[in-house]
Parts: sequence; structure tokens; C-alpha cells
Amino acid sequence: MTSRTAIFATAALVSTFAATSRTEMAAQDAPAIKRAITGDAPEATPEISTEELERVIATRSAIVIDARPPAEFGIGHIPGAVNVAPRPGRPMAEYVSDVTEIGRIVNGNSAAALVLYCNGIHCGKTKRLATELRDAGYTNVRRYQLGMPVWRALGGIAQVELDAVTHVLANDRTAVVVDAREGADFKAGSLPQAINIARSLVTDTKDTGEVRKAKDDGRLPMNDHRTRIIVVGPDSAKAAYVAQRIAFEAFDNVSFFAGTIQEVQASIRTKR
Repeated sequence: MTSRTAIFATAALVSTFAATSRTEMAAQDAPAIKRAITGDAPEATPEISTEELERVIATRSAIVIDARPPAEFGIGHIPGAVNVAPRPGRPMAEYVSDVTEIGRIVNGNSAAALVLYCNGIHCGKTKRLATELRDAGYTNVRRYQLGMPVWRALGGIAQVELDAVTHVLANDRTAVVVDAREGADFKAGSLPQAINIARSLVTDTKDTGEVRKAKDDGRLPMNDHRTRIIVVGPDSAKAAYVAQRIAFEAFDNVSFFAGTIQEVQASIRTKR
């Protein structure tokens, strides 16, 4: 398993890289967009913007909690976020995370800084959890109410868990799996339905380098930019970097695995 420290380090790398790449999106007024919040009715917990969330991730100044079900978290979550089991006895339509489990994460510290998110403006999971945390005495809770849809729309990538990678490989033939290792390693053996976009050939500028070639030669799905794309590699940092560069080419369903391709290969073997 990838350590939580390594995951947070990769999340910080992703946030920093995204922040330094804003100039590429200047024509779309990206900085103003990243400062937006929903502006919904006043809540007991304040909102934060995408820009503020990136700062939280980069500085590790709060624990980011994904308020969605574990399976949905596994298939793609904001890098560095954590997830807990649901509160027992609640129907799925009223899903809410278990505050008791969050208490274990923060070692009972009700003043711990928490940022919650779920599936965006129309999703009630974050608001329900914020209310339950407030009622339990937590005093430093904020919401990223824009959630996963806006995170992705603004060029954010997601982190995918190991079980979800193997599930996608077994069940989603439309997904594109990107192997970010060097060409020789890729040719020696990769994952089912994988393509190769080596990290060393990926440049920092839009529409250049290997990502540009992959758009032109059909490796990347130019006819459907919402296709699921999962990037794996020799380590989490290289996979995250390639995933972020692909996301900046307007693909809005890009995830990376914060581990090694060997871990995925071993997981596949054990499930056969």
C-alpha cells in the first residue's frame, strides 16, 4: 500500500503543478473561475474555492474528506483526500459519512481543520456531514461545495485506488490506460488495453511533445474527451505528472494511481 505521507506529497505536487500552469488558461480567465464558490444560502460551515483548496492540499493545512461512498471514492477522488465508512442505518438517498470514524482520523481533536467535498452543487452529502460534524462539536469545518465536477472541469486530476484500477481493467473496455514508463519497460510487459506515453517525452507546454503525438495518432480519445483515462507508472509522481498534462489537453476524466504499475500487475494476478 502507498503510505499516506506519499499520497499527500503527490497531492501537493499536483496542486503546485496546477497552480504554476494557470498561465496556459489565461484566455479563459482561470484565476477568477478558481476563486468562485456556489454562494448558496448561509451555512454553519463556510465554503472555500478551488484556489483555496489547492492551497490547502499544497500546504497540508487541513484534512480533506471525501463525503461520498467508499466505492465512488475509490474510482476517483481529489488527490490526498481521505474517506470513511457511512453512518449505519441511513438509506442511500440520505447518505452521510460516519462522524465517529472521522473522530478516529483526527484522534478526537474537534478543532482539527477539515475540508469536505462530494459531487458538486446539487449534492447534499457534504452539507449533511457538515451539520453532523457541527452537532458533534467540530469547530473548524469548511466545504468545497463545487466538488468533483468543478475540480475536474478546471483541470484537476483524480487519484484512483488499487481495487478500482483492477475493476476498471476487468469491466470497462472503453477506458484508456496510460503507462507512463519508458518505452522499453512498456514493451517488456504492461497492463491490458494500455498505451504508452513515457514521462520523459511529456513536455510542460500544451500541444507539444508526446501528448500532442498521442492526440494525433489516436492513442488518446479525441472523439470523446470524457473517456475515462487512468495513468499508471513507475511511481506516483510520474503518473500524476502525465495525468495532469493530459487533463490540460481538455480531457476531464483523468485519474492516476499513486503507486507502481507492479502493484497493479500483482493485484490482477491475485484476482485471476
